Amino acid sequence: MEEFVVLVNPEDEVIGLMEKQQAHVNGLLHRAFSVFLFNSKGEMLLQKRASGKYHSPNQWTNAVCSHPRQGETYKEGAIRRLKEELGIEAELSEKFNFIYKADVGGGLWEHELDHVFVGHHEDDFNLNKDEVEEVRFIAPQDLDKEITEHPEKFTEWFKIILEEYKHHF
Repeated sequence: MEEFVVLVNPEDEVIGLMEKQQAHVNGLLHRAFSVFLFNSKGEMLLQKRASGKYHSPNQWTNAVCSHPRQGETYKEGAIRRLKEELGIEAELSEKFNFIYKADVGGGLWEHELDHVFVGHHEDDFNLNKDEVEEVRFIAPQDLDKEITEHPEKFTEWFKIILEEYKHHF
């Protein structure tokens, strides 16, 4: 099934729909959301993208990052993708939104108006192996060290969103 993204202007006004991969080739601004999940120890959940993903395969990133569908709110999309990718439900609260553009290789761009959500999760996962290779929790200081020492192991957008997240907290 073809996935479409919602194209927007910087004020989040809808200007059209486009097939997801084509929007990434053209680098057009579209709606997105990112979810950061934490456990009771304050560790952040990371997911390793599946090897079959068309860009950024086998790279670590935040719990969920995706796109709301036409007629779906950012939060509804985030809740849907938590279930589809990780097989979980979690209470989410929106923390901020911002626009970024990142070269993700292979002639593809992420140019997103990204709404960032935060939640907590302690229980088991039921991973969708078409989306997620594995998950792990990591302490913030260990994450910073890993990104500094091995930036190639992490998605470009995660590094950008994580820095923006740090500015808000």
